[in-house]
Amino acid sequence: MNEERENIDTMIDEFISEKNYDEIAWKIEELLSEKNYRAVKDILSELNTVDLAEVFYEIEDRRLPIVYRLLPKELAADVFVEMDNEQQELLLKKFNDKEIKEVLNGLFLDDTVDILEEMPAALVKRILKQADKETRDSINAILSYPEDSAGTIMTTEYVSLKENYTVTDAFEKIRRTGPDKETIYTCYVTDKSRKLVGIVSARTLLLSSPDDKIEDIMETNVISVDTHTDKEYVAREIQRYGFLAMPVVDKENRLVGIVTVDDAMDVLREENNEDFSKMSAVTPSDKPYLKTSVFKIFLNRLPWLLLLMISATFTGLIISAYEDSLLAWPLLFACVPMLMDTGGNAGSQASVTVIRSIALCETYPKDAFKVIWKELRVSVMLGAVMSIVCFGKLMLIDSLYNDVTPVLAFIVSLALFITIILAKLIGSTLPLLAKKIKLDPAVVASPFITTIVDALSLIIYSNIALAMLG
Repeated sequence: MNEERENIDTMIDEFISEKNYDEIAWKIEELLSEKNYRAVKDILSELNTVDLAEVFYEIEDRRLPIVYRLLPKELAADVFVEMDNEQQELLLKKFNDKEIKEVLNGLFLDDTVDILEEMPAALVKRILKQADKETRDSINAILSYPEDSAGTIMTTEYVSLKENYTVTDAFEKIRRTGPDKETIYTCYVTDKSRKLVGIVSARTLLLSSPDDKIEDIMETNVISVDTHTDKEYVAREIQRYGFLAMPVVDKENRLVGIVTVDDAMDVLREENNEDFSKMSAVTPSDKPYLKTSVFKIFLNRLPWLLLLMISATFTGLIISAYEDSLLAWPLLFACVPMLMDTGGNAGSQASVTVIRSIALCETYPKDAFKVIWKELRVSVMLGAVMSIVCFGKLMLIDSLYNDVTPVLAFIVSLALFITIILAKLIGSTLPLLAKKIKLDPAVVASPFITTIVDALSLIIYSNIALAMLG
C-alpha cells in the first residue's frame, strides 16, 4: 500500500510539473475502469483545487459525477467554483437535492451568485429551493444590482466588529464566525446602524494588547465604493492600493458587502480579454475558445469584418480618384501598400500604449494635451528616421528594378514622414476621446485607426505628388 501511494505521489509530481493534466485524467479513468476507487481518492487528495479543475476538464462527462463524488468534502466546493460553467451545469443536473445543498453550503455567496447567473432557469429554481431564506434574500439582493456594478461581485460574508469591542472580543468573534467568512484578514467596524466607521487588520489585532479597544486601534480613513460603482473601477482601486478587500457601502454609508482581491482579479482578466477582442475587431465571448461553437465565432467576427470592409471603401474611392496620376509614376503606385501599412502600424502602436495607460488609470481625458505633445515629439523622431531609411532604400535597392529619381524618393519619404506623425496623433487621441464620451477606448483601437490613417495618408501622398510633379 505504501509503495502504491509513493508511486502515485511520484506520478502526480511529474505530471503537475509538466502540466500533463490529460495524463492524470487518463490515469484516473483507468483506475475507475478497474474500480480502484481508493487509488482515485489518493490522487485527488494530492492535488490542489486549481489543478483538480484542470484535470476535471479532461475527464469524460459520463465519469465526471463519479470522480466528483470521490473528492474529499473539504475540497469539493472549492473545486466546483473553479470548474467551467458547462461542467457545473452537468454536475448539478446529476446531483440529488441533498448533494446540491451540500455544494451550496460550501460556497461563498458571491460564488453562488456567479454560478446561478450562468445556469438555466429551471436549474436555478431547483438550487434556490435548497437555500435557506436568508441566503435567498441575499442572492436576490445581489442580482438586483445593475450589471457590471460593484454590487454584483460583492459578498456579504465579512467580519463586522463594534467600536467598543476589545481585542479579545474581536478574536472571539473571528473564531466564532470566521469559518463562514470569505476573508478574516481585514475586519470592518460599524456602528449601531451598520454605518462603516473604520477597519482593522488581523495584523493590528495580533500586535495589540488584549484589552485595547477597537476604536483606539482602528483606521478611520476608510476607502470604500458605492454598490453602483463600476466593477472595473473597483478592481483597479483594489490593485492600486494593494487591498485584500474593498468595502462596499450604500448611499447612506451602510456597509453592505466587500469585494475581495480574487474577484477583482477575475474582473480584470475579463476586461482585458474583452479589450483584446475589441482591439482585434472581434465581439467578446464569455466562453473559452474551444468551448465556443463555430457558428458563435462566425457571428462574433462577421459584423466587424463587414463594417471594416465597408469603411475600407473610402480608401478604394481615394485610390480611384488619384489612380490616373499615380499610375503615371509606377514607383509611386508601388509604394502605396508600404505607406499604408507603416501608417497603420504607427497608429496602432500609439493607440495600444494609450489604451493600456487609460486601463491602468495612469492617463485621463484631461491629459490629452500632454499626450499629444509627447506623441508629437516621438512621431517627429520616428518619422525622421523612417523617412531617411526609406529614401536610402528607394535609391539603393528599389532603383535596381524600378525607375527611381531623387524627386520621387523624396515624395515618398516626405509622405511617410507626415503619415507617421498623423498616425501617432490620431492613434493617441481617439482612445482619449472615446473615454471622454463614455465609450470603451478599445473600440476605436487598431482596425478603425488603421482605416482612418489609410484614407488620410493616401490623400496626403497623392496631393504631395501632384503638387511636386504636376
